[in-house]
Amino acid sequence: MLEIQEKMSSEGYEDVVASADCDSLHITEAFDKGEVIGFIAYAYEAEQTVIYDYDDGGDLYLCDGLVRSVLFKSCLKGIDTACFCIKEEKKYDNLAKLRFVCNDEKILQNLNEFMNSCKNCKSNQQ
Repeated sequence: MLEIQEKMSSEGYEDVVASADCDSLHITEAFDKGEVIGFIAYAYEAEQTVIYDYDDGGDLYLCDGLVRSVLFKSCLKGIDTACFCIKEEKKYDNLAKLRFVCNDEKILQNLNEFMNSCKNCKSNQQ
């Protein structure tokens, strides 16, 4: 069963922390049967959440779950904008497929509206 949990330290993610160059970096990991299968690195700022990196192992559904978990927590904190500052350009491919980013725009505004619009995604499939 998939679990997504925030990690309380940056142990094992030193390269990610160094690359992000952010003092308030959070790491959330995805587990399957007790084994880490992915992560997302992000920081909450006053006006936005910044997503610095993620690893989904090539699984589009895992990418969706990791990003949505961060967006949901951002909404709970009253943050309504997310900025994707991922250095590996290839990682934007999955983000674009999932409509987190569009037309080379790396900022997702109106998180509450975005999250609410996805409630009926299954019935809106084309």
